[in-house]
Amino acid sequence: MSAVACSTAENLTAAQKLDKAVDNLGQQTSLSFELGLDTDAATLKALDSDAAPGEQMPEQVAELLAGARVSVSVQSKKPLKDSSATDLTGMAMKVSGPDGDLLEYRQVDDWTYLRAGVKPLEKAAGSQLPAPEDLPPDAADLKQVLSGGWVKMPADSLTKNPPGQEISPSANPSAQARQKKVLNGLQQLINREVQLKDTGTKSGADHITATAPFRTLLTGLFDELRPLAADLPQGAKLPTSKDLKDAPDKKITADFAIKNGTLNEVSVDLAPLTQTKSDTFVLVLRIGEGDRATAPAQATQIDPNALTQQILGGPVPPSQEEPAL
Repeated sequence: MSAVACSTAENLTAAQKLDKAVDNLGQQTSLSFELGLDTDAATLKALDSDAAPGEQMPEQVAELLAGARVSVSVQSKKPLKDSSATDLTGMAMKVSGPDGDLLEYRQVDDWTYLRAGVKPLEKAAGSQLPAPEDLPPDAADLKQVLSGGWVKMPADSLTKNPPGQEISPSANPSAQARQKKVLNGLQQLINREVQLKDTGTKSGADHITATAPFRTLLTGLFDELRPLAADLPQGAKLPTSKDLKDAPDKKITADFAIKNGTLNEVSVDLAPLTQTKSDTFVLVLRIGEGDRATAPAQATQIDPNALTQQILGGPVPPSQEEPAL
């Protein structure tokens, strides 16, 4: 068998093993994900070393990104691959920084709960948020958020379409066709550009690596996503190949850890993209069984539409104004 044929066979075998591990995730009724960087602030600032004076990454931003973690947990009555929004029984998300939780979200039954970590947010931003007592009386909902306690609102208040707005693109048949085209394109991109390799067992997990040139993969990714451009918010645009021409085209490697036949962790080594000799620049996604989302013991109900107006200021949207005489 030729070297090319061996490489193709190895790629196919590793791909089948990885596909099965991902499919097994969809068989679960609860999952948790945690995403974060294994790096330090100095390595992140080195990425910006070519920036013009005054435009480099601030120290506090680098420290925040190095210590940030995003965790998500979801539970469903059905296997997740067969679940729709109505099957979900609970969901939780937390964004944490080096100084504590920045934002926490939970959805339990018919209610959505939110909590802002005011002090960590202020430290991350390098500035103070308005004190609740300094806000005007008509900013009652914003006062509750800035007090740092839990607030709640009906879960469907975040998904209802405003009056006069069309249905969600996800419910649109043409949008679904575009999504299917994108998925097929992404699969072809992976088959074409990504080299898969089964690297054996380490620490009780089977490992498969995927290697590809960074700029080539990133450009191909956005090219394949372009059919979804019509579904993006007005004014939002996907980067073009011209926008990405200065991105490094060095090869990066993702390591997929599989335990008991199910994907357990993904780590992407981004060190080749840095201008330093650092070997600690890894994007890590950890996957496990989801914890049950519970409702906070105390939460104050707010009006999400009123909160939006209190944050943005300005007049009430036309759809909510009384008709002119």
